[in-house]
Amino acid sequence: MKATARLRGPVTPARFVRIAVGSVAALALVVTSGAFVRLTGSGLGCDNWPRCGDTPFPAKDFHAMVEFGNRVVAVVGILAALVTWLASRRVDGLPRWVRRAALAAFLGTIAQIPLGGLTVILDLHPLAVMSHFLLALVVVALAVVVAGEAWGHARGRGAPVAPRWLRLVALVGVVGCALMVVTGAVATASGPHPGADDAVDRLGIEIRDTVYVHVRATAVFGIGFLLVGWQLIRVRREAPGVLRLAAVLLAVLVVQMLVGEIQYRNALPWGLVLAHVTLGATIWGLTVALAHALWRPPLPLVAHARERAGLREPAHSR
Repeated sequence: MKATARLRGPVTPARFVRIAVGSVAALALVVTSGAFVRLTGSGLGCDNWPRCGDTPFPAKDFHAMVEFGNRVVAVVGILAALVTWLASRRVDGLPRWVRRAALAAFLGTIAQIPLGGLTVILDLHPLAVMSHFLLALVVVALAVVVAGEAWGHARGRGAPVAPRWLRLVALVGVVGCALMVVTGAVATASGPHPGADDAVDRLGIEIRDTVYVHVRATAVFGIGFLLVGWQLIRVRREAPGVLRLAAVLLAVLVVQMLVGEIQYRNALPWGLVLAHVTLGATIWGLTVALAHALWRPPLPLVAHARERAGLREPAHSR
């Protein structure tokens, strides 16, 4: 009876934070798992989609096991997004648009099922693979926003950070980050990792040309980020936590640039490409989180250490 009441009863804001953060982690793992499938040439490891060969389970073959493992990870992501949406409906005072964002994230994971099947049917056409990857990043972005809102709902929300023009620049930065990710996906689709050992169609664009565009898109994003970071230093007393979040993003960016340079100069070994893709997804999530924090910062991000120590009672969003 207690278990039934717990499942049907209201969800506390603090518990919803844990659920939402867990969903972000699960969905980020889906991105990495999908990249692993592509980079190990396992994209067609399970034929006869949605089965894996003649049965729902894989044979004792490396590529089949990798592809089937990705399907299991994807199911975990779907369930995490579903639980987050259902939980959001039982959190008192949570804004309706947040529940809709959670629903959109769940529907995005569901849309990956037919899109993944279509990708296999089309023999890993690069446009289908790119669509599969980019939809996963859209879902991650929605999950990050829901997690940020959950945190603010549980701990209270501060006033928007910095001048309005800077917050608008941060939103443009999200678009710039998306452009950086898309050009990176195009570069991968033009590189030596088609996703399977069989002959797979490529985009027909030279890898040098795609990398040229990707590097310049990265430079534009980097310059914009430095502008936002410089302004955050100026308002660091107002938002110390937001500045720390920006510092984490800067650190990941630096590591990403080093990995990108090393992988390109070493003929794109798949292990480094996997690290590059994972870091790229991390940068995307952190960029969305930073932009969200500038507009709707959870109170712990804009409170000093002494004030954070006094934040004991949950506070709902304003």
